[in-house]
Amino acid sequence: MNNIDIESKIKLFTLANSLAENSLDKVEKELNLDLERKAPIETKRKDYYLQFSLEFRQEAKEMGEHYEVFYCLERSIRALVVQLMFEKYGEKWWEEKVTLEIQKNVDNNIKREEESGYTQRSELKIDYTTFGELSQIVNSHWEAFTDLFRNPRAFQKIMTSLNLLRGPIAHCCPLAADEVVRLEITVKDWFRLME
Repeated sequence: MNNIDIESKIKLFTLANSLAENSLDKVEKELNLDLERKAPIETKRKDYYLQFSLEFRQEAKEMGEHYEVFYCLERSIRALVVQLMFEKYGEKWWEEKVTLEIQKNVDNNIKREEESGYTQRSELKIDYTTFGELSQIVNSHWEAFTDLFRNPRAFQKIMTSLNLLRGPIAHCCPLAADEVVRLEITVKDWFRLME
């Protein structure tokens, strides 16, 4: 083998490696994965962060994991409600099937947000419902959800449990160890409900 062959093979190897790394970067980004191919980057906290007590910072770190789980769960529940109500009742499902009381609460929430001067959180009215109102929408139109959820009582029990667990997460209080276990079990129950 001469130097040109070796040099060509090294260049091809380097190019193939670069393409593989690029593909892995895309997979990590798209799937929000960390394949631990790179040394972790130390993120710098804002200067004021260190002014909070160590106890609160540690609680925040622990609670962040529970918030992430609940965020994903609640967003997926809202998306399911929109999808299944649309499939069953069509484009005007919100106007025709959601109670006037819930519609009024949502309109008030949107108006309050618009008047605050902050960026609107969403274009979707479902994102302005409370967690309890989501349950009401499903329970009032169970026929739209029977193919997905096994049992209305089980659904209500799980939603009630999730709503109680949501309180400390949404209002910046630490979850007790038992409640962390209960959250994990309730999330598993949620997915089991859809089997």
